Amino acid sequence: MGKLTVAVRDHQYNVHIGQDTYELFTTEYAELLGTVDRIAIIADERVAAIYLPLLQKSLQSVNCEISVKTVPAGESCKTSAVYVDCLSFLLNEKFTRDSLLIAFGGGACGDLTGFVAATFMRGIRYLQCPTTILAHDSAVGGKTAINMPEGKNMVGSFHQPVGVLFNTRLFESLPPREIRSGMAELLKHALISNEEWTLELLSTPSFSQPSIEWLSRELLRGIEVKAKIVSEDEFEHSTRKYLNFGHTFGHAVEGVCGFGGLSHGESVMIGMVYSLILSEDTGAVDEALTIRFIQFANTHGYTFQPVHEHGFDVFMNYMEKDKKVSFGKLNFVLLDGIGRPYVKELSKAQCEQAFYQLRQRTKGDVKK
Repeated sequence: MGKLTVAVRDHQYNVHIGQDTYELFTTEYAELLGTVDRIAIIADERVAAIYLPLLQKSLQSVNCEISVKTVPAGESCKTSAVYVDCLSFLLNEKFTRDSLLIAFGGGACGDLTGFVAATFMRGIRYLQCPTTILAHDSAVGGKTAINMPEGKNMVGSFHQPVGVLFNTRLFESLPPREIRSGMAELLKHALISNEEWTLELLSTPSFSQPSIEWLSRELLRGIEVKAKIVSEDEFEHSTRKYLNFGHTFGHAVEGVCGFGGLSHGESVMIGMVYSLILSEDTGAVDEALTIRFIQFANTHGYTFQPVHEHGFDVFMNYMEKDKKVSFGKLNFVLLDGIGRPYVKELSKAQCEQAFYQLRQRTKGDVKK
């Protein structure tokens, strides 16, 4: 079982990854669970239909009432209506400041649950029990949020969990699209931290069909990258912004596709190519890397279709609402070579030029 510690200014917690992590409820987390008066599992409805009994069985020795609140699968749960519904559920179930929430689902469910925990009675404790590869990024670091029609993650809070338990057995039933989504975030962690690791991933034939054993090791590497950055900059004033590589345009893709029309990771893959093209302008990224990256994405089933179906202004409308916009200026995370991220202010003209470069270089991805 893999384990690492995330340490921020006033709090630290452990991240566990392996096949038997739920056994920790009776060992490492027994003391914590003994201090709560009620527990609510906020569960993705699809995940709950398959794996909720497994989680409930692991918690059967807990000496308090456990309630279950199911929410829509994926990004559909990150709405104001679902958020308020969860708060009402907790109030009606008589939850208090001594209660505990457990997020049981993918990254979207974790974001929602974390925001509910951050705001219910001004903040209560919560555990992350992620069920997707993608959540190796979102479950660590304390960012919580819901979406607005105008943009992704526009309403949220920083609220760190008390622990993160990845049960890799649950990854075995993930559909190909969910695997691609999570692996894109893994590749992002490599691109902003380590050239050798990045080239290893780009040369891995089984990247989009990984074994659980290989995946467990690689996810721990990705979590280590994020844990180090979060420890340095919990509230995203400096280096934590590097974790947004590919996300400014990627979030715009998600918005254009209707938040769920294309998965987060698939959208970020498009965003990373866009950011590589922008990075070429400084001369720090060679065009050959971008071409290799596009070929890699095509080989592993990622799509660039949205950039051929919508005009630049539609994407720009979302990018202008991005949280990284400051005084009306667009800020992008670029690379000064693999493993060397930095933030650069760009003009609308530069963004538009890169968009048409992206279209040109991915035109073979357009479906007839």
